[in-house]
Amino acid sequence: MRADWFLPVLRSPKPDVPERRSGFLARTARRVLPSKCFSERTTKQRGWIRRFLRWLGPVWLAAPCRRIVQTICFVTFLWLFFVTCWPYSATPARSSTGWIPADFDFETESVLVVAAEGLSANVVFKAGQGVFVRDDSPGLTGEPTIAKFEISSVSNGEVRMQLGRTSNIEHPTSTNEEEAVGHESSMLDVESSMFDVLSLSPGPWSMHEADPAAWPAHYADNLLRKETIAAELFLVIDPLVSLSTGIASQSWVWSLACAGIILAACVLVPRGFCGYLCPLGTLIDLFDWAIGKRVTRFRVSGDGWWVHVKYYLLLGIMVAALGGVLLSGIFSAIPVITRGLLFTLSPLQTGAVTGWHQMPPMNVGHVLSIVLFFAVLSLGLLRPRFWCKYVCPSGAVFSLGNLFRATERKVESSCINCNKCIEICPFDAIKPDFTTRTTDCTFCQSCGGVCPTHAIKFVDRWEVSGLKVENDPPTNEAALGRRGFLSASVGTASGVLGGLFAATGTKSFGADLDGDGARPVRPPGSVPEAEFLQMCIRCGECFQSCPSDVLQPLGFQQGLEGLWTPHVVADWAGCASSCNSCGQVCPTGAIRALPLEEKRQARMGLAIINESTCLPFHGEACQLCVDECTAAGYDALEFIAVGTEIDELGQPIEGTGELAPLLIPEKCVGCGLCQTRCHGINVVAKELLEESAIIIEAGNEHEDRLMSGSYIDLRRTEAAQQLQDSASDSYLPDFLGNE
Repeated sequence: MRADWFLPVLRSPKPDVPERRSGFLARTARRVLPSKCFSERTTKQRGWIRRFLRWLGPVWLAAPCRRIVQTICFVTFLWLFFVTCWPYSATPARSSTGWIPADFDFETESVLVVAAEGLSANVVFKAGQGVFVRDDSPGLTGEPTIAKFEISSVSNGEVRMQLGRTSNIEHPTSTNEEEAVGHESSMLDVESSMFDVLSLSPGPWSMHEADPAAWPAHYADNLLRKETIAAELFLVIDPLVSLSTGIASQSWVWSLACAGIILAACVLVPRGFCGYLCPLGTLIDLFDWAIGKRVTRFRVSGDGWWVHVKYYLLLGIMVAALGGVLLSGIFSAIPVITRGLLFTLSPLQTGAVTGWHQMPPMNVGHVLSIVLFFAVLSLGLLRPRFWCKYVCPSGAVFSLGNLFRATERKVESSCINCNKCIEICPFDAIKPDFTTRTTDCTFCQSCGGVCPTHAIKFVDRWEVSGLKVENDPPTNEAALGRRGFLSASVGTASGVLGGLFAATGTKSFGADLDGDGARPVRPPGSVPEAEFLQMCIRCGECFQSCPSDVLQPLGFQQGLEGLWTPHVVADWAGCASSCNSCGQVCPTGAIRALPLEEKRQARMGLAIINESTCLPFHGEACQLCVDECTAAGYDALEFIAVGTEIDELGQPIEGTGELAPLLIPEKCVGCGLCQTRCHGINVVAKELLEESAIIIEAGNEHEDRLMSGSYIDLRRTEAAQQLQDSASDSYLPDFLGNE
């Protein structure tokens, strides 16, 4: 079995050596593309393709397949992060108001509406489009009539619409054909009755792209529409992320299945994640090409104490995970690059597109993450791909996986010891005798593309025929001796002790989960706090997908344990009722992927009204929080009269007092929209208060954090319990209660 996909060195065919048959892709390309694209072996004349690859660089020329896959994966990663996760491409459902019914056709159930004066330019819908029509006639009592129409034609401020039919509506499935026919017939009757009601309406009407009586869902729909590939794809295929998360939380993490798949694939393409897929590795390649190769004063050798640091770091991470502390989010490859881009380029994207005032403030956690990100890149000044070769713990997982490889790089006896393979190898995976360090080889095949004698092949690991003699020239790499054993022992002890120290230190100076103090307000659908800290890998995907930067990274308020974890900053913005993106992009389940209906019932905190600062309690009219809560659809705030004066007869004096907000706790989900409004107007704009008079608090009984189960069912259970409690508290005379 051969697995060669490098581009071999162009050389003249030899009469006594059989020519190797071209691969399927090469044969297909020769049938499709002009002959000038391909090199002429007899004359060694380079074709257009080889010239172009040579212009791109030696690695492109040697292993174009690897570079193409790298490029595709890197562009895909950037697209998923900056486009798919980007929330500001969402737009609310369009609507158009002020339409007057002018003519009804009862046979076809169609209606002609004309735009009110001055509204002729507000025709935002096209022929063939379905719209919801709402009767906005003044003086209506009860709920307004809403019906679905299909636009037949649009011209000069006039729109002809036909009543939508049940054929375009999904019905509940039924095994009984008669029941299905009866259901459709009843739906037709309902639609016809709505048309009859609307025919009596003088208008105006409004047309809506989505049902105006339903909750908005434009953020959720926008992510679903763009997510043809899961936004968290690269995070879930980093096995260290899911392995350490599962160990730390002692639970099944869904991304473990993805880790198993990528590790199984690397049996055939050893450490292929590092050589082909990892976007951090590609970014480091770009850094080395642009900067690293031009700065050589800091170069170090390839045989120092640092060559096995990745294994000791991996050991420390896993020991800390056994102690319930998750460190992989700090050092794993994909979280490093996602968080780095989040804190460096994402603010520029937000500022340039939505306005620089939309950039949230930075804290010490931002600075620390940016320093770590550039430190990883700057290691390339020591040696190209220094991080990937010697430090990356995610790479260490794949290196250990190479022990179970089915394929391997082999060198035939025709090797002439030219040293070209060693010079081009990006991972120091070739020994001085030109054989392979199998745990370090990423199967990139760059070496095969520069071998002048075609002595390098990639075959099954049990292939032994015609191979080069090992240790020729001598490698001076002996088996583990006394110094090697001592070095390994010190490194292992450092990894174990470092992991233990990190676990105990983080727990000792981390989050206070038993105290009564205030806790961060976590995203909706977050698992309980203890498990949340063990499952959140601080990747930053939730921040990138959150509109208006409601979620922001925590600093050291919870010590190292809470660093970079998401929390709601309601003074900055409130959680949009039409968004559930944070849970959809979370790679470990620290934030559950809730449907929008579930998310709207997930209580992440509780609004607390400070009556000592709330303006209506001090005689100044204000209803900002109530209006905001009502507009969001939660209706968790209502008015109560305060400060009302009474006359001599004990009757309230008209015109005295104010209407103040009163919280209905069972309706509040802690979205923070009320706090955002109060802070933005009364604190920032008018400077009437030093801090918002209504604040979202979490912890104790102010939040619901479920590992599994339905928040809707939880709300129903609570409502039933309240009903039962109110019934048991009702007054009964003794003689009735004793019966």
